[in-house]
Amino acid sequence: MPRIALKVEYNGKPFAGWQRQKDQPSVQGAIEDALCKLEPGPHTIAAAGRTDTGVHGLGQVAHCDLQKEWDPFRLSEALNHHLKPLPVAIVDAARVDEDWHARFTAVERQYLFRILMRRAPATHDKGQVWQINHALDIEAMQEGANHLLGLHDFTTFRSSICQAASPVKTLDELRIEQVQGLSGPEVHFHVRARSFLHNQVRSFVGTLERVGAGSWTPDDVRSALEAQDRAACGPVCPGHGLYLARVGYPDPVFKTDS
Repeated sequence: MPRIALKVEYNGKPFAGWQRQKDQPSVQGAIEDALCKLEPGPHTIAAAGRTDTGVHGLGQVAHCDLQKEWDPFRLSEALNHHLKPLPVAIVDAARVDEDWHARFTAVERQYLFRILMRRAPATHDKGQVWQINHALDIEAMQEGANHLLGLHDFTTFRSSICQAASPVKTLDELRIEQVQGLSGPEVHFHVRARSFLHNQVRSFVGTLERVGAGSWTPDDVRSALEAQDRAACGPVCPGHGLYLARVGYPDPVFKTDS
């Protein structure tokens, strides 16, 4: 059976997350339904990561096994036709080996989190950013973020329902910058690691926002990390500012990766 890798972009607002659910709309379910219109099902696709309710995808990667020898471009075009009008798009597709796996072959995942700093309600960016009405101290947040880099027990920043076997992870990058967005000044968090715990990125951002607002000091982040206690975590920020931006593999998979 030919195996095809899909690069998927989606607006998470109308979905209850990536993972297929019985009574709620999901991104996985939408793509599997589209596949059923091209080949007899059922179809089950595997993804590099499961995003939560409201979380967006810029470079999610999934794979599917098909019966017919599809040209990857024609498959992406056909899927995009059947995905309309849902805010999901197959932006690239590629044939991969039968033992290639969207999740297990991945060597890193990159997330982007957007905070919009303005008092007036967001219009165009509503549901795409976490909006706050105060300025943030970028340097203080970066100082706090630096305590999180490297190999640590991230129990403090792990959801109580996380199913990972261990809270020990290596965080390769947590870079914070201020940019001028279309709706006003934004703070972007660029977060990169091989894998993440459930709610880890949102726990980082919510905690660091408290540093930027002056309620926490940068050293408070180190203390929270060392506590290895979920109660020591700052607020967990909402999911609608979070994007799965990129998934890395040992070798480039898509033409857009080169």
